Amino acid sequence: MILRIIKHGEKVLRQPCEKVDYAAVKKDLPRLLRDMFQTMYSVRGVGLAAPQIGLNLRLSVIDVKPEGKSRRLVLINPEIVSKSGKLVQEEGCLSLPGVYAEVERWSHVAMKALDARGRPYEMTGEGLLARAFQHEVDHLNGKLFIDHLDFITKLKVMSAIKDVRKNWT
Repeated sequence: MILRIIKHGEKVLRQPCEKVDYAAVKKDLPRLLRDMFQTMYSVRGVGLAAPQIGLNLRLSVIDVKPEGKSRRLVLINPEIVSKSGKLVQEEGCLSLPGVYAEVERWSHVAMKALDARGRPYEMTGEGLLARAFQHEVDHLNGKLFIDHLDFITKLKVMSAIKDVRKNWT
C-alpha cells in the first residue's frame, strides 16, 4: 500500500524517534517495510524514514540503486559510527517536494543498524549512499536537510517552500 508522506510543517518530522524494540514490531515489520519501499518507489525516492509516514520509530529504508540495480537496505536503530571527507551536492526530500539546495555532507560514512530480521550489521557508504545514510539518520533525529543550510540560503529555501507548498497533497 502506498502511504501518505508527511510534509514539512507537520510535528512528527521534528520529533526525535524512539528506539525500535525489534521483538515488539517483528510481526508487523514485513508489511510495514513493503509499504515503505512501495511508497518510496512511487515518488522516485532513494530513502524513506518512519517519521515521513507518521511513525515515531528509528526505522528507515534506502535503495540508491547502485549500478542501476535495486539494493534494498533496512536500517533499524541506525547509528553513524565514523565519517570522513566532505561533499557538497544538491539535496531534496520527499517531505519537501520540489525544494532542493546544495548541502555539505560527509563523503564517506560507516553506520551500524539492525536489518529486517533484527540482525546487527555494519556498512560503509560513499557518495549518494553516504548522503542517504546521513539524510535518513537526520530524519530519525528530528532534523531536515534544510537545517544544514546557512542562514541566507535557509531564508531563500523557506521562501521557496511557501511557493511550492500550494502544490503539495
